[in-house]
Amino acid sequence: MTFNEGGQFEGGRVRKGGGRRGAVVGGGIGAVVVALLAVFLGGDLGQVVGSLGGAVQEGPAPVGEGQQQFIDDCTAQEANSDRECRLSASVQSLDAYWEQVLPEQAGVEYVPPPVESFSGSTTTGCGAASSATGPFYCPPDQTIYVDVSFFDQLSSQFGAEGGPLAEMYVVAHEMGHHVEQLSGAMDAADRGGSGPESDSVRIELMADCLAGMWAGSAATVVDPDTGVTFLDPISQAELGQALDAAATVGDDHIQRQATGRITPEGFTHGTSEQRVRWFTMGYEGGTMQDCDALSADTL
Repeated sequence: MTFNEGGQFEGGRVRKGGGRRGAVVGGGIGAVVVALLAVFLGGDLGQVVGSLGGAVQEGPAPVGEGQQQFIDDCTAQEANSDRECRLSASVQSLDAYWEQVLPEQAGVEYVPPPVESFSGSTTTGCGAASSATGPFYCPPDQTIYVDVSFFDQLSSQFGAEGGPLAEMYVVAHEMGHHVEQLSGAMDAADRGGSGPESDSVRIELMADCLAGMWAGSAATVVDPDTGVTFLDPISQAELGQALDAAATVGDDHIQRQATGRITPEGFTHGTSEQRVRWFTMGYEGGTMQDCDALSADTL
């Protein structure tokens, strides 16, 4: 999925943060697995830090830390080749989509969430986070946090195909959590439980479906600043990237890689098959009502 030639994306939408030297105590592949199971695409960072038996160990702060910095202006060409620019452009595309759709389908005003691109570690309203945590949405501060280096780990450690649309799917999923927050679904869910029918799984599948809604319409959403559509139409190969990423972060896939067995009572995000199916439902013309996994009889 590529950004349309002639596109221009303003800076200032995504702030840069983090940069502390260090990591969560007990890090490594075990920490990544625990963090993914409990946090990736929408969990409780405080519980993850506790489960790893420590907190973020900090070294000297980088020069200039504490000064608010943002991703600069960039072009469509740069968005197609540079991950931070792609993140900024993706967020602006998502803003334009949900600004139209959320009031129409849910009667709720869209309020853009803060987005932070961090490296190393950062401090959030949910607690301390490191690169091992993966991208996440923090409900208390209604902010999306992304360390773009995680996309390499998703491929190298968990076998995802990777690619631009896979990365954009992750960002769109986190934006889906913000839409859930604005629409009241996040507060209505009991996110403390686990298991195949739990609200934790339902809120994640709903976010996958909302991400699919954006992806299915992204090539028709016009950038109000340039008058051109944000993205070119999605090819089958690019769609495969997103579906592969959705499957890779299924509970059953991660559990099998981490422990060699599947434990359904520990599910918090849904199986690979469910994540692909709910994303596809949104992609193929689903509405917010269709995506309401909290009310679905079957998942």
